[in-house]
Amino acid sequence: MRQIVLDTETTGLEPEQGHRIIEIGAIELIHRKPTGERFHTYINPERDIDDGALEVHGIRREFLDDKPTFADICEAFVEFVRGAELIIHNAPFDRSFLDDEFSRLPGVDFRLEELCRIEDSLDLARRRHPGQRNNLDALCRRYGVDNKHRTLHGALLDAEILADVYLAMTGGQTGMFANPHGQEAQAFAGEEAFPPLPADRPRLKVIRASPEELAAHEAMLERLGDRCVWTRIRPNQ
Repeated sequence: MRQIVLDTETTGLEPEQGHRIIEIGAIELIHRKPTGERFHTYINPERDIDDGALEVHGIRREFLDDKPTFADICEAFVEFVRGAELIIHNAPFDRSFLDDEFSRLPGVDFRLEELCRIEDSLDLARRRHPGQRNNLDALCRRYGVDNKHRTLHGALLDAEILADVYLAMTGGQTGMFANPHGQEAQAFAGEEAFPPLPADRPRLKVIRASPEELAAHEAMLERLGDRCVWTRIRPNQ
């Protein structure tokens, strides 16, 4: 299973207003393990950056003047993500910008969802934690992912943090990426949280239902009728 955890930074909030992508960061996971393969580039947007966006990521126009355009990096980006499952936090935002960048290129007539599957980790977080804050900082606090080194948004750094958060949300595995000081992010759950049981641990006693209890159970299922999900999904006996 190949997954790509992806984030972008932009000049503003609306591609319809001419805003562009200025940074892409993407991390490759194979069977939920980082491979070390990543895609990271800054992009010359050929336009100014809104003050509000600058406050978020701190990337200035002058820094981007000598960087490649999206047209320059498009082929390498498509090759990196093609066929993978993309994990994106608030996927409609990043997808709309990437689709807009594709639409600007002559001879390009595809959209991101035609290249790969897309999983919105924000939707996933909202389903698991309804009524709570589910931005990346809130999820880091909830799952014990270390993001103290994150003072500004950055596409590659946010992709690494999101990978830890996503793995924690979907299986309890986190702490994949080191912070700038070389210390591993604190594990919230996973293998370290559940050490192997001691070899001399007594076997658990199994208490099976009696014939009377089984009959009472079946009678209850009969009374529930079509409302009983178990009756519909259990294998025929």
